[in-house]
Amino acid sequence: MSNQEYVRLGIDFGGSGIKGALIDTRTGELTTERHRIQTPEPSTTFAVAQTIKHIAEHFNYQGRIGLAMPAPVQAGIVQKAANIDKSWIGTDVPALLKEATGCETTVINDADAAGLAEMRFGHGKDLRGVGLMVTVGSGLGTALFTNGVLLPNTELGHLHYKNKIAEKWASDATRKKEDLSWKKWAKRFGKYLHHLEKLFYPELIIIGGGASKKFEKYESYLHKVKTRVLPAYLQNHAGIIGAAVEAIEIQQETAPAEDPEHDPA
Repeated sequence: MSNQEYVRLGIDFGGSGIKGALIDTRTGELTTERHRIQTPEPSTTFAVAQTIKHIAEHFNYQGRIGLAMPAPVQAGIVQKAANIDKSWIGTDVPALLKEATGCETTVINDADAAGLAEMRFGHGKDLRGVGLMVTVGSGLGTALFTNGVLLPNTELGHLHYKNKIAEKWASDATRKKEDLSWKKWAKRFGKYLHHLEKLFYPELIIIGGGASKKFEKYESYLHKVKTRVLPAYLQNHAGIIGAAVEAIEIQQETAPAEDPEHDPA
């Protein structure tokens, strides 16, 4: 395969923005600048599909797309829509985007995508034992790994903690909505992480999403957490990178029907 044939378009569908970039899936490096379009409001299937089409056209891209989706996804079908428009529930995402863009698409939960990128190219590389990724944004996304192998769609942000749904209590959106200081928010978030610790006993917890860039503001307040906690090495690019990696791996698994050597990106 030539260098270009390892490149895939990764797209991260977030609550405020839909971001895409071309990724060298061997190294996890962006080969282009990230292109961002504001997430449509409401984030209906049609509106988002058209936004993804515009991103693909921006890069003049015609290969397989990897999409990081803010929802649990099973065999390409959205199972739940906690932070996006309810029209997504039951949607066959690969079929929707094939019609909109003309491109085959692999879809993966957004936290799973971010975790996959960190396990391949970031702090989780070569980690033995349990690794946990927690993405902090409009909700709390999670990805759980054992020796680098993903258990998909864990959705641990929806755990009930102290009679509250965890992400309604400790997400970054809640911090902003309630105007919490980083210290006050971190006490909540630390209790949530400690709860996950007692359930899974991870060797490493990686914090992703927008809050990963502010780690120094709250790191010292995570008193209850015994596990090593690090901000995502790839920061906000992790979802894009993981989606692209998932796309090429699924494509390779389905060869020879879709042979990457004969499918230039």
